Amino acid sequence: MTKIDKVLYTGRTHTIGGRDGSARSDDGQLEVKLSPPGSAHAGTNPEQLFAAGWSACFIGAMGLAAGKRKVKLPAALAVDAEVDLGTTDGAYFLQARLTISMPGIEPELARVLVEEAHQTCPYSKATRGNIDVELKLA
Repeated sequence: MTKIDKVLYTGRTHTIGGRDGSARSDDGQLEVKLSPPGSAHAGTNPEQLFAAGWSACFIGAMGLAAGKRKVKLPAALAVDAEVDLGTTDGAYFLQARLTISMPGIEPELARVLVEEAHQTCPYSKATRGNIDVELKLA
């Protein structure tokens, strides 16, 4: 396990009620109602929040990879993240797919940027070896 030498930021939330509750950040910038996945209840779920956070972080990591190569990423760069909640032998697990769209970037360069981003993105590091992750170029 890698220990952080210098903390750059700490996200803080207070959650009540679990999947049928709500969560609020300490700075008030995030306030969400939570609901179970696939339910008709108002609100989002942890899998959607995880997918949003991971895809945003992944785009940042691609920006770092592109910057090293002095490549300008397209304005239409997008990551579609899918996070599945499922079971195996009665235990709960996650799996994920990230589909990356980089219009105007040559496919070989796009693959290199995606692979480097997957090595540097903290969400990718946290999930590596723990869940099945599929990366696809659109």
